[in-house]
Amino acid sequence: MIDSADLAAIWLTVELASIVTILLLLIGTPIAWWLARTPSRWKGPIGAVVSLPLVLPPAVLGFYLLVVMGPNGPVGTLTQSLGIGLLPFTFAGLVVASVIYSMPFVVQPLQNAFEAIGERPLEAAATLRASKLDTFFSVVVPLAKPGFLTAAILGFAHTVGEFGVVLMIGGNIPDKTRVVSVQIYDHVEALEYANAHWLAALMVIFSFLVLLALYTLNPTGKRK
Repeated sequence: MIDSADLAAIWLTVELASIVTILLLLIGTPIAWWLARTPSRWKGPIGAVVSLPLVLPPAVLGFYLLVVMGPNGPVGTLTQSLGIGLLPFTFAGLVVASVIYSMPFVVQPLQNAFEAIGERPLEAAATLRASKLDTFFSVVVPLAKPGFLTAAILGFAHTVGEFGVVLMIGGNIPDKTRVVSVQIYDHVEALEYANAHWLAALMVIFSFLVLLALYTLNPTGKRK
């Protein structure tokens, strides 16, 4: 059965995934728009950096984030000088690591959606003397709605399923950094297989619902 520690881990996971998804949409949208529109030679390298978490082992990414955010790292030095303290083994550290780790799952769907719009709607808005900002929110965002939906679902789901990165950065602190994936690992390590089954089953159901939402709610996947 699910106990109070499991419920706390579930709530912390939902809170983390919600915050990370919002931040990813805010940060990832301008990055995706730039990647979709720029002719710059830096498009390839920057796109590769954004997509790096797709191929980089989570333990490797977590290790380097731990070094960068540690007491001798550049980010750690900055946060300490600002009086914030160190990010590793805190909820804030989990948020930062999760944003970096889940970035490609938001940027790539948005980039594909922006590229699919084409030039004609933008040219039509320009002939009506619409500003670039007005064009983006009045033309681009509505046309790219399926991409935003896909990006939000994938970003949320990927954050929920994290393990290696969150364990490296957050550790295993109850009510602070212990998310569902880490809680399942704890149950298995303690030979509490019944508890692990309950949480694992919830993850399976959640994963199925995510895929169902992607196939059902995203109109680009429907036949005409």
